[in-house]
Amino acid sequence: MFWRRKQKKRQEPCCSAVVVAAGSSTRMGMDKLMLPLDETPVIVYTLRAVQAAPSVGEIILVTREDLMMPLADLCRKCGLQKPVKVVRGGETRPESVLAGALAADSRAELIAVQDGARPLITPELFDAVAESAQITNASAPAVPVTDTIKVADENGVVRSTPERATLFAVQTPQVFQAELLKAALQSAITCGVNITDDCAAVERLGKQVQLVPGDGENIKITRPLDLTVAEAILKKREERA
Repeated sequence: MFWRRKQKKRQEPCCSAVVVAAGSSTRMGMDKLMLPLDETPVIVYTLRAVQAAPSVGEIILVTREDLMMPLADLCRKCGLQKPVKVVRGGETRPESVLAGALAADSRAELIAVQDGARPLITPELFDAVAESAQITNASAPAVPVTDTIKVADENGVVRSTPERATLFAVQTPQVFQAELLKAALQSAITCGVNITDDCAAVERLGKQVQLVPGDGENIKITRPLDLTVAEAILKKREERA
């Protein structure tokens, strides 16, 4: 069956990948997903990497209404071979991710949520997180924080300094048992809780999230400088190939 768990020595598709591309890009000042990264739109790198992950059976691209047609056309032109659905997102991240999750194939055991603005995700990392989620029901990649973090009040006065060894920067994909993710997102929306990542929605239900080693190159395109860094990473990868 198409959605069966991974068999020994063979990776079978087990999850639907929800690629979130519904943000307003306010910090970038323009639509970052369509910006050229080495002459190719940022979102194309993300989609191609997700498609190359053997654990992924389909891609659901969640975006704003004004981008649905342009992105559907882009998906056709960039040669994606796996099934792709383009759906309209909501006003908030939980609403957008839930829209994608509800559009997923009902046979999918897992749903992976991937930021469209993380174009340097590798298929290997995607599969590693999915493999972990098959055991834990909720997994995400993360890297240790290298800066000292301060907790400050509204006036900028430092109130505490968390122990750095316990802090991690979480990346995507974040992969969950399908029904768990839907329930967690619906609960967050119903309660009007503001969450910035999908792990937080699952944590609200008292469920554990397992962190797996992330990738320092799996950066998120948020500001213009990030594009320069991403291009340097791509060049380094080409030299290693």
